[in-house]
Amino acid sequence: MFEITKVDENRPLNFMKLSTPTAILSVILLLVAIVTMAGKGLNWGLDFTGGTLVEVGFSQPADLEQLRDVLADNELSDAVVQNFGSSRDILVRVPPRPEMADADSVGDNLFQLLRSEVDSDLEMRRVEFVGPSVGEELAEAGGLAMIVAAICILIYVSFRFEWRIALASVIGLVQDVVMILGLFSILQIEVDLTILAALLAVIGYSLNDSIVISDRIRENFRKLRNTEVQDVINISLSQCLSRTLITSLTTIMVLFTLLFFGGQMVSGFALAMLVGVVVGTYSSTFTRTTIMVALGISREDLMPPEVEKEGEEQDNLL
Repeated sequence: MFEITKVDENRPLNFMKLSTPTAILSVILLLVAIVTMAGKGLNWGLDFTGGTLVEVGFSQPADLEQLRDVLADNELSDAVVQNFGSSRDILVRVPPRPEMADADSVGDNLFQLLRSEVDSDLEMRRVEFVGPSVGEELAEAGGLAMIVAAICILIYVSFRFEWRIALASVIGLVQDVVMILGLFSILQIEVDLTILAALLAVIGYSLNDSIVISDRIRENFRKLRNTEVQDVINISLSQCLSRTLITSLTTIMVLFTLLFFGGQMVSGFALAMLVGVVVGTYSSTFTRTTIMVALGISREDLMPPEVEKEGEEQDNLL
């Protein structure tokens, strides 16, 4: 636990001064994200829409733009082409096609096309098929997982702290997820199972930050009896600032490394986590505390219940 120092009590940063501007900013960003998702929608990957994944090996480094042009000339412009591990290993994702009902026909046609027009020494590595019904089940299971996580978090934080803090935490988590999905909708980045994993990881990361700050607020409410609510929150956030910045910056450094050097397969995950860490830090600092104050949190809500001592009633009668 961090100790309260005189410097923190006497000269805390005035975070709550920004509560109104940050609340307006949060509402604007949420509206933009919701409108974008309603209008443009999300670019669901084959994990959710179904389709065929074909992995091939080239005898020399492959030119992705050339491959995309070849596929586009053969009515496969909607196929997704990306490196897989090295510049010679290529993944091609083909959306479902009525005329090619099974994975073998898609894989054979694609293999023969690339072998005849790009590389005669092409090697077939694997072919995988995801049916539309399976993709729909994965999407439903992913959404259900996030809903269950939010409910469990609400119950846990309610028992550990207080319902106002729990509600503020869940609202902050919803904001984090919506903003990430809104950015992916704006940029039309493919949403697959790795993005779902990133969203669940962001929920855990943001919750951890929220619990640390909430625990400090509760501790300071009990120690600083004659201090206003907003001042207690300012002191608590100031005390947690170094921990929050160090945790966020070190995580961001790792995510930037994954984003730029991890390859196409993890770039979506790294981007979702990167946005999630930034948004989660912002919401833990401003959104959740603003909601706590708006819900009317007070010192009495966080004080421990008084335990009646054995024999206290008899002592009062004497």
